[in-house]
Amino acid sequence: MLWLTFNRPEILNAVDGEMMVELAETLEGSRGRDDVRVVVITGTGRGFSAGADMASLRLAPQHPVETMDGANRVIRAVVGLDKPVLAGVNGIAAGVACSAALAADIIVAAESAAFLLPFAGIGLMTDGGSSASVPASIGRARAMRMALLGEPMSATEALASGLITHVAPDDEFPDLVARLARRLARGPALAQSGIKKAINAATLPHLEAALDREHTGQRALFTTRDFAEGLEAFAAGRRPDFRGE
Repeated sequence: MLWLTFNRPEILNAVDGEMMVELAETLEGSRGRDDVRVVVITGTGRGFSAGADMASLRLAPQHPVETMDGANRVIRAVVGLDKPVLAGVNGIAAGVACSAALAADIIVAAESAAFLLPFAGIGLMTDGGSSASVPASIGRARAMRMALLGEPMSATEALASGLITHVAPDDEFPDLVARLARRLARGPALAQSGIKKAINAATLPHLEAALDREHTGQRALFTTRDFAEGLEAFAAGRRPDFRGE
């Protein structure tokens, strides 16, 4: 088994482009490793990941693009890996980290966890393939609600809606993740690869188109006044004044 852990608990494991590229490279490298039968992605502390590091996004114009490109590479690596990927969502999963978790094959959440697509709150659109993966799991209406209103979905709601596969009380969560990972690692690798490829082909046939569409749209939004205002408002802890500019 290969365990990959977001480990910046002081900022709820917020990610930047460098972190996402490192994660993608490790996932891609696991393809040829005979000692890896399953990959587990999780976080330390109170959160899985708060998503993109907002401080990093404010530093330079290229940082949002780097983070998005790294995240898209992670999504492609998770979906394309010929081995099961399990996301152990120990707390809030937001933004690109939520997209990464929802790309996994088995998604286990602690009861206190929640799933959030907060992009609109800073003047952006969904990315990381979530415009394809979320409606594929829970339908158009619920996906629109999550994305347009930026409403968090609790772990219990996510299980009931079909967004994730398992929920456990917080004190039982680590054991469930470990047990499922061991079960997958003991499974028939060739059959698992075939199952994953077939189900992803049937349910996410437009993922590449979604990633390309998100990339084009997001790059344009990075240049807007609304995005700059969204970042400033977030930093100041106030409601943004969006003007459609």
